[in-house]
Amino acid sequence: MTGVDPTDAGVGPTDTPERDSTPIRQPGPVDRRVWLRVIQVAALFTAMGLAYFAISFWQVWSTGRSDQSRPVDAIVVLGAAQYDGRPSPQLAARLDQVVALWPDGLAPLVVVTGGNQPGDRFTEAEASASYLIDSGVPAAAILMEDSGSTTYESLDHVADLLDDQGLNSILIVTDPYHALRSRLIAQELGLTAYVAPTDTSVVTGWGSFRREVAEAAGIALGRIISFDRLSGLTD
Repeated sequence: MTGVDPTDAGVGPTDTPERDSTPIRQPGPVDRRVWLRVIQVAALFTAMGLAYFAISFWQVWSTGRSDQSRPVDAIVVLGAAQYDGRPSPQLAARLDQVVALWPDGLAPLVVVTGGNQPGDRFTEAEASASYLIDSGVPAAAILMEDSGSTTYESLDHVADLLDDQGLNSILIVTDPYHALRSRLIAQELGLTAYVAPTDTSVVTGWGSFRREVAEAAGIALGRIISFDRLSGLTD
């Protein structure tokens, strides 16, 4: 019987396949330190972000409950919805605040703001002006900014209107949740601005809280990228 050359033999029943002998690399002390540092930095930035938002929210809340009424060049009431020339309850509350302030002689002018929606016969500014005149504010003391569709646009146009007359300081009337952003936008546009939020706003409770949260987020971002850019991103 012819012998079998061991070099030509296949894998016998007792043979086992070769295993990868490369050792599995375990995380070393350096790797653990790197990951710990990454986690620490991420936690730090998260905490800073939450603190920044919390400060912005507190500023929105506190500004909305402040009254900075003082002599200025003009009182500016920011627009809100109107229904065929009749101010919505939200806009009427803002206008009532102006009516209450007018006898104090804080300003010789009132600027009403706001354009209209497609199909509307009246602008927010027109509805506001009619309401104020019916409430005793002289027509000659009212200026209209009737093309703005956002807070930034309206205040930008107001700044131009007042600049043409050599005026600069304003007292903004709006809802409490909206007061801080309005003032910051006006200041970014070069106006000297104060706020006198209405205390009869129809936006209350949970609705007010949700808007305050949204305003705080917008203000936190607007302070970083500018309110002009923020308006372009959100409108």
